Amino acid sequence: MIIISGRLVVDPDDRDAYLQGCAGVVEQARAASGCLDFVLGADLVDAGRINVYERWESEDALEAFRGSGPDEEQTVAIRDAEVLRYHVSGVGPA
Repeated sequence: MIIISGRLVVDPDDRDAYLQGCAGVVEQARAASGCLDFVLGADLVDAGRINVYERWESEDALEAFRGSGPDEEQTVAIRDAEVLRYHVSGVGPA
């Protein structure tokens, strides 16, 4: 299993519009083969932060979807980002 997790930083005044512009990508990801979860969400404390969380069955499933990332306009809006890939070897109840 692969987990993608991190944060994007955009202008606080543009965050809601940025997230609305991502709705189609979220829908596509959730419908993609091998996608277990895909979330982009507004942070409750930092007005410019967007939290990223993705969970994929495999590296192959993730890579098959990867071309569906932010478009150029969305990429330009990102002021900072830290998004990392985690390879999970075991899973159990929390």
